[in-house]
Amino acid sequence: MRPRKSLESCGTGAGLGVLAAAGCSRRPRRACSTRPGAGLARPKEIQDEELQGFCSRIIKLLREDLGPAAVDALQRLFLIVWATKYPRRLDKTCVDLLQATLCLPTCPEQLQVLCAAILREMSPSDSLTLSCDRAPNTRQMSLVASVLLAQGDRRQEVRSVGQRIFTVLESRQPEGPSLRHLLPVLSKVVGLAPGTLQEDQTDLLSKRLVDWLRHASVQQGLPHSGGFFSTPRARQPGPITEVDGAVASDFFTVLSTGQHFTEDQWLNVQAFSMLRAWLLHKSPEGPSTLDTDDKSELEGSTLSVLSAASTATRLLPPRERLREAAFEYCQRLIEQSNRRALRKGDADLQKACLVEAILILDVLCRQDPSFLYRTLSCLKALHTRLGTDPGSERAVLPLAQFFLNHGEAAAVGSEAIYQHLLTRLPSEHFHNPMLAFEVIRFCRDNLPLFDLHLLGILKSSFPNLFKFLAWNSPPLTSEFVGLLPALVDAGTAVEMLHTLLDLPCLTAALHLQLRSSSSPSERLLWDASLRTPSCLEAFRDPQCQGLFQHLLRTKASGSAERLTLLHQLLQPMASCARVAQCAEAVPALLQAFFSAVIQFAGRALTTQLALLLLERSDSLYQVPQYEARVQRVLSSQFLALCQRNPSLVVELARELLDFVGSVSNIHSRAGVFTSVVWAIGEYLSVTCDRRCTVEQINKFFEALEALLFEVTQSRPSADQPRCPPQVVTVLMTTLTKLASRSQDLIPRVSLFLSKMRTLAQGPASSSTHSEEDAEAIRIRATELLNLLKMPSVAQFVFTPSAEVCHPRYHRDTNMSLPLALRMVSRLVEKESSLLPG
Repeated sequence: MRPRKSLESCGTGAGLGVLAAAGCSRRPRRACSTRPGAGLARPKEIQDEELQGFCSRIIKLLREDLGPAAVDALQRLFLIVWATKYPRRLDKTCVDLLQATLCLPTCPEQLQVLCAAILREMSPSDSLTLSCDRAPNTRQMSLVASVLLAQGDRRQEVRSVGQRIFTVLESRQPEGPSLRHLLPVLSKVVGLAPGTLQEDQTDLLSKRLVDWLRHASVQQGLPHSGGFFSTPRARQPGPITEVDGAVASDFFTVLSTGQHFTEDQWLNVQAFSMLRAWLLHKSPEGPSTLDTDDKSELEGSTLSVLSAASTATRLLPPRERLREAAFEYCQRLIEQSNRRALRKGDADLQKACLVEAILILDVLCRQDPSFLYRTLSCLKALHTRLGTDPGSERAVLPLAQFFLNHGEAAAVGSEAIYQHLLTRLPSEHFHNPMLAFEVIRFCRDNLPLFDLHLLGILKSSFPNLFKFLAWNSPPLTSEFVGLLPALVDAGTAVEMLHTLLDLPCLTAALHLQLRSSSSPSERLLWDASLRTPSCLEAFRDPQCQGLFQHLLRTKASGSAERLTLLHQLLQPMASCARVAQCAEAVPALLQAFFSAVIQFAGRALTTQLALLLLERSDSLYQVPQYEARVQRVLSSQFLALCQRNPSLVVELARELLDFVGSVSNIHSRAGVFTSVVWAIGEYLSVTCDRRCTVEQINKFFEALEALLFEVTQSRPSADQPRCPPQVVTVLMTTLTKLASRSQDLIPRVSLFLSKMRTLAQGPASSSTHSEEDAEAIRIRATELLNLLKMPSVAQFVFTPSAEVCHPRYHRDTNMSLPLALRMVSRLVEKESSLLPG
């Protein structure tokens, strides 16, 4: 047996731990009724009338019999008030009896815990009359305090609870009441209202914490007497031991072991649990007595010597004495964490205490730099040990945080720690979700502290960090959306875009890596429902090692491999649930990537990315619905790149002509194709780039005209599905725009548009388009024909100047653009009215 670790929480008696102690973890009954023996089916549906009847029965039980029936009834009542999102109204007599039972000295502990839990669920309440003064012992005082703190400090409950606890703390004699139950409450009070404590109270608690941390008994406690097998010749308690079974050679800590524990040993454990929060109380940024410009010499000489001297320690104020005791305690924990634990529970506790010890040392060094030089050698040795200690990866994060906070002041190189954090952890522990979140959170929170060198390490490690994302995409997506702008720059943008598009493929490769691992614990993470022997063979095939090594690389390589072959090899794993989850996250990550890149991309990078969008839009890992989602993002981002660099269409004229010249692109990536055609019509003009020539316009016109003719004249088949109406209307609009800039083409496009309007009205269109789609094509063709009847107006509308693009030309009806459109509409209407029937 050992003290239960309370680093995570020393709660106020609330929550699942208290309810479990009260027996509320038992399976609830199925129905709810005021009759004895009835169960609990749907607590949310219980009406007020039935609840009041149930309260009447509870009132009777609390007045007459505080036995098992009362426990059972209070368990049901707690479930009712807990399962309802709005406060339940209980009879005042019932509430009063719950309070009285809570403070009754002879009441069983299980009933008291239940009463406190019910009253907390009803908070805030105006009918409470509880006070810590009415509690007969510290255990009941902690339960009463938990109810008062749940009220929300409407009547200064937090202050009153804190003052009462300090009264007990000040008056306590060695044989007085136990403080074990009050320290968690006091820690909560400090967190809720740190300004309520006076200076003498903080000094008092600091002194008590020093005593509990450094002067706890080193002998085990006496076993509980009074049992059936107890004898008067009970064996005397022995000394406490270390986690490896050796007799402890130094003072008691949370990592000391034994069969039974004394009161001061339990207080030692609780004192360590609240130590970091208390050190930060009123001193979050450190002492203000030293000048930051002049303290460097003082740190390394006078202060470090004085703080290390035991005679000086006794003369220090209480808060400085506590820091010294905390430093010694943490040093001892680091030494104890190096021992080989005999039990797994002790090994886990070692890791948790090591993390907490490093965090406390970080706080101490921020508050008093004299601790820094005494800490550095210890933590350097610790990092060397962590590099060879499997299972201690969680301690690398606080260690990296420590050196990030203090490395510059100590003039210590810490690159090895950051390499460990950004290289080994993602590669070896990408499947640890908590570690993944903490590493990414560490990178996000500390970006302002990273210097150029460390930022370079972070950026070059993005392929490794993406392993966390590929394996844990749902919880980490939002974190990476915030981190991506710091990872991408002009040198990594192209490679990162390839990596993002292949992220589901990376997930599949990580599955294979786990499957091939020799560690049984890692093999358990493999999805046993997958039957993919061919994928495993490919993963182990030397001919494919180069592709897999590139995909699983730890550093940015500066090059991009075409992974089409790998997509084919990993296709059997596309149905894996984790791969599908990763694929769902990619569109949001692509949006964040382009939002960041668009801020700094120059002309060369913009051209590279635009070409990459065209190339990769039909070269994606075939996960269900993944291609369509990604293509929607790529199509919108292609337009954004063209808007940022309008000359992109002229610069990529040859590539775009090849792209729009293939009918297959319409069917395989209609969204991207539509965006490309729209960009050609929008930006292929002298206004956007003076290098644009009539010859270029004519080439694009002829290519698009031939394409539109082919898709509208051919009937749909299995090899060539029907062309989407959006593509048809965009093609017609782009042809009209190009004709308005080269007016020799106006007769050709007018004739073509007339045929399109006739075709959309004819019966043949029903085989290729629905009635609504055909009507949309007819309306668009008519509108474009009307504009082409006045070429100067068409050019003004389709190729407006920069001034016309100003919003006021669209909002103000008296401006030129709305005026021109109205004029064309009226003239066309007048012309059509003069035509015979």
